[in-house]
Amino acid sequence: MLAVFAAVCAVAALPGQAYAAGPPAYAFDPDAKRVQGAELNAEASVLQPGTVYRSSIEPGQKLYYRVKLDGATDAYVSAVAVPRSDGSVAYGDGITVSIRDLNDSRCSSNRNTFGSGEAPRPIAAYAYRTIGKGTSTTCRDAGPYDVLVERESKDSSSPEAWDLELRFAQEPGVRSGGPTETSAPKGWPSSTPAPPDAEAQKRTGGSSYYDATSLETGEWVDAIAPGQTRFYRVPVDWGQQIYASAALSNSPGGSGEFIGSALTLSLDNPAQGHVVDTSLSYSGKSATTALKPLPPVAYRNRYDFNSRVGAMRFAGWYYLSVTLSPKVAESYGKDPIALTMTVQVKNEAGASPYEGDPGIFAVTEKDKELAQRGDSAPKAAKSATMQVVAAGALGTGAVLVLGLGGWTLLARRRAAASVTGGPGGPAPGHQQPPYGGPPQQGW
Repeated sequence: MLAVFAAVCAVAALPGQAYAAGPPAYAFDPDAKRVQGAELNAEASVLQPGTVYRSSIEPGQKLYYRVKLDGATDAYVSAVAVPRSDGSVAYGDGITVSIRDLNDSRCSSNRNTFGSGEAPRPIAAYAYRTIGKGTSTTCRDAGPYDVLVERESKDSSSPEAWDLELRFAQEPGVRSGGPTETSAPKGWPSSTPAPPDAEAQKRTGGSSYYDATSLETGEWVDAIAPGQTRFYRVPVDWGQQIYASAALSNSPGGSGEFIGSALTLSLDNPAQGHVVDTSLSYSGKSATTALKPLPPVAYRNRYDFNSRVGAMRFAGWYYLSVTLSPKVAESYGKDPIALTMTVQVKNEAGASPYEGDPGIFAVTEKDKELAQRGDSAPKAAKSATMQVVAAGALGTGAVLVLGLGGWTLLARRRAAASVTGGPGGPAPGHQQPPYGGPPQQGW
């Protein structure tokens, strides 16, 4: 019982997200493995599917990692670049991720930058090797492939290394009789729907993809400090569309100075592939921005040359991140400003095109429950651990109660036997005090 009690205390004492002075640091996955990028591809470390890795990259560096692919599976490798929040970045700074065969033929490549806001924030990019109708004839063979991550930084940018978070995911195969279209859809509903008819509720965003706060359709009130990035995630199933906007509250008492690209709203897909972003300017008055309308999630979106359409290629958790420029502090102070996130997921969910376990490329009933409760992945895992420990404590407690009951019954029987002279009791005529102590005075 003591061991179970200690386990309960240990789980209850797990550290939460610390909010000390200034924006909280990016929360890397605690299970991420350290890996070093190589400047020579022959020395590249091999990444395993389903594993998260941590690395770093210096200004201007080109680092190689390696994956081993079969001849039938679509594969995705993403890199999240995390500069120091107190550093500086310039327009055009960013990362490029590509997958290449050993002849240096490029399978795919994607680039993401910090944009015109020039504010340091986590940014993600991914590359993929896909096999199927309508795809390139290169990169189809089984064998080793290089993953190249390149950092571009201007001379005016901070020279410190950026942290990297790397993920390697494999997409399940399509079932027999699955999607046969080899072209992207021509059109979809593009008008932004009316705001959801529900009262706004409070949800506090996370600080990374790992601890992103789950959201469903609704209006969600938060607060964001200059230099901070908030992360959220939304389950979007096959055939569904996601709409999202961010509104920054007014700031009484500020200087009224105009700040361009003061807040950036970004959307990434379940493989941490960048989809689209938008920004708003701020002058101390309420301001809002919304993502451009996106197509419903569909397997066939991958055949579109538009990257934001192509990125809406699978179901799962879609990640929203919101960054408030540190420049806001110069004119409006360092205190957090109220932020309202509006999220809408439209359309009924369709069937999965995959055969077998879809892995991260699916929306489960549990995912919907997490979105309804607002749980992050680590919070949900902690809750599950508490339930297991509590069940163990209840089970152990029940055993102890039954044991104590048995001991009490046995003791009473022995006491009765002592008085009546039964087996194990005293000889007839001999008086013995009751069980549990010496005789009272005058007994």
